[in-house]
Amino acid sequence: MIRNYIKTAFRSLRKNKGFTAINILGLALGLATCLLIVLYVVDELSYDRYNTKINRIYRVNEDLKLGGNNVLYAVCMPPLAKTLKAEYPYVENAVRLKNAGTSHVKKGNFNISENRIAFADPSLFDVFTLPMINGNPASALVEPNSVVITETTAKKYFNSTNVVGKTLLLNDNTLCKVTGVIKDISKQSHFNFDFFISMASFPDSRSNEWLRSDYNTYVLLKDPSDAKKLEASFPELLKKFSGAQMQAQLNMSIDAFEKSGSFFRMNLTPLTDIHLHSNRSGELGPNGTTQYVYIFSAIAIFILLIACVNFMNLSTARSSNRAREVGVRKVLGSPRKYLIAQFLTESILVTLIATVIAFFVAALLLPLFNHLADKDIVITAQSLVWIVPSLLFIVVFIGSLSGSYPAFYLSAFQPIDVLKGKLAAGFKGGRLRSFLVVFQFSISIFLIIGTLVIYNQLNYIQTKNLGYNRNQVLIVQNIFELNNQAKIFKQEVKGLPGVVNTTMTGFLPTSNWKNTAIYFPDASRDQKRSMFPQNWEIDEDYISTLDMKMVSGRSFSRDMATDSDGIVINEAAAKFLGFKDPVNKTIYKSLGGNHTADNVKQYHILGVVKDFNFSSLRQNVSPVVMRLAENNGALSIRVNTTNLPALLSQIKDKWKSISPNVQIDYSFMDQEFDASYRTEQRTGQIFIVFTSLAILIACLGLFGLAAYAAEQRTKEIGIRKVLGANVSAIVGMLSKDFIKLVFISILIASPLAWFFMNKWFLQDFAYRINIQWWVLVLAGVAALFIAFITVSFQSIKAAIANPVDSLKNE
Repeated sequence: MIRNYIKTAFRSLRKNKGFTAINILGLALGLATCLLIVLYVVDELSYDRYNTKINRIYRVNEDLKLGGNNVLYAVCMPPLAKTLKAEYPYVENAVRLKNAGTSHVKKGNFNISENRIAFADPSLFDVFTLPMINGNPASALVEPNSVVITETTAKKYFNSTNVVGKTLLLNDNTLCKVTGVIKDISKQSHFNFDFFISMASFPDSRSNEWLRSDYNTYVLLKDPSDAKKLEASFPELLKKFSGAQMQAQLNMSIDAFEKSGSFFRMNLTPLTDIHLHSNRSGELGPNGTTQYVYIFSAIAIFILLIACVNFMNLSTARSSNRAREVGVRKVLGSPRKYLIAQFLTESILVTLIATVIAFFVAALLLPLFNHLADKDIVITAQSLVWIVPSLLFIVVFIGSLSGSYPAFYLSAFQPIDVLKGKLAAGFKGGRLRSFLVVFQFSISIFLIIGTLVIYNQLNYIQTKNLGYNRNQVLIVQNIFELNNQAKIFKQEVKGLPGVVNTTMTGFLPTSNWKNTAIYFPDASRDQKRSMFPQNWEIDEDYISTLDMKMVSGRSFSRDMATDSDGIVINEAAAKFLGFKDPVNKTIYKSLGGNHTADNVKQYHILGVVKDFNFSSLRQNVSPVVMRLAENNGALSIRVNTTNLPALLSQIKDKWKSISPNVQIDYSFMDQEFDASYRTEQRTGQIFIVFTSLAILIACLGLFGLAAYAAEQRTKEIGIRKVLGANVSAIVGMLSKDFIKLVFISILIASPLAWFFMNKWFLQDFAYRINIQWWVLVLAGVAALFIAFITVSFQSIKAAIANPVDSLKNE
């Protein structure tokens, strides 16, 4: 019986090649897209899952509110890890990581710049699952100046993994002994370092300061249920260990600090939540967001629904073509259940073929998708363990779901009505089909609006006045490598033709350099009025080089010796301080300890610079205080030349003449800015691709429906043409029903898209666009145009057909 069903199904599918091709193509595209998105979502949800103790690992965070500034830290105080292990028996172990920034590692006669370096406690390998190829994990990070490197790094520097006992020279002054080689860390990790240097090599790690946040601290609990108990104990822990230091520095207890409206708290984040649920200051790497996981999951479901709707629509639309077959089968005694089984077999067979094609299409497109999404997803034997059963389930589920209505609808025909020709046919007879077309195009229009909103927001980010000019600024990194010759390098570069100006500091709007300090608006040094701004060290050329605008007062001058006690603040800081005219006012910076006159430094305000965005446009501009001080983190060079390669060559030569063994590391400020919004850019590109696929799949269905609608009305069209109807009138007659449904889709999708894009996407940006009316109109017009072109193809074909061909048998 089953074999007969399959043979009959194949015969029916071959007989209707056009219908079969449209159905298989639509389903295959939908399933391939869905599979790619599922792979993306699984990848995002798999971060840190390589750790065997993942359910017992938590990161300790700090939340600080001071003087109206609320900062969420992913880092904690230096002595916290050892204290937690000593104080709480249910803490099995604890480990600290500290990003070491950029260092140069010597290889032969050259120094290679490396930025994936961290200091780590010896307990690193007990907490995290980092399999060691060579070395002893228990003792690898115990001694000072010992380093554990990854397998790839070992091959890079020694062409071997058997390198325990060999040495690496860092920054020309630190000789580190290799004590272990680990397997490369999974790319699905919230941190991905190549070098782990023993924490004992970093003297600051032994600090007993409880009011500093420098170290990413993780705890391994004996039981996951102890997490709430540990969090509940944090307030008493802070009182016990940081209370005295807070009393000395702020002249108040923690309770008084809390009552003043400020707070200093700690909490835990499970390791499983860090990648998608954490966006704190001091993260060890860029994290993802659940927002995009939800958005892409919804798109996958939408596209799959559109593909399924196509199948149901086309199957019911061609019902009249198979009505006589159903009537004859029933007259010959075929029970309804056999007819249902026959139609479901056809549906599942089509879905099976489409699924097989979809798998190979997804595998073929995976490299392109990885490039688009900045992923390294691969289909492995391990992933096939869940992919194959999932696809088989989809074949049965989608096949049954998509074929259920056609199967029950067609099998319900009464044979006498069918054989007498009383069966209602044509497009107008299908209310469910009309509903499904509206559903399809509502999703498509929703996606079109979403794509336009994301594109406009990204364009707004690219063109917004940030308060500084990021164009034509070359940044030479790590100027500290030049030691006391950094100033000489600056002056020599400044004298090159094509160089407008230079400034030397690591504190740039696009850099990760951040520093905070406590300032008071008056001599009373009242903590309730304290300001907790960014505290940047700059030189006298900073404001002019970055093309910032002074609102009032002046910038620093090399001719004014008193400027060393002066500061420049931004508008946000001026507003916070509450001065009507901030210029020449005095504010007080805390130097630590108690806030007596000996432990604060006075600064007079030289001027106010216009607010500039130095963090994500998702956040409002916060207060910034800039002081005149030496900082050789980077050299920013404003250029104005038509021959940039020649200027770059000259700058490289200047560098090489001073430091021949250290490679120059440079970037452009506009590229650094664009990199900070790469996630949004990728999201926009993926949105465009998936929206295009959704529209294509919906149009395939509309194309098929238009073809069958025209086929149903072939004789009517012939009679109308004989009676004098022209082509345009017939095209309008055949198209208006479809266009009406698309128009209804516009009315449904537009308000929904406006609401959800505001709620789910734009609300995350402090600086954002308003969704203009023309966006909704443009999406609607685009949908109408696409639908009209799709339908018109079949309508015109039917309208220009010779009426003799359709009426010759009458």
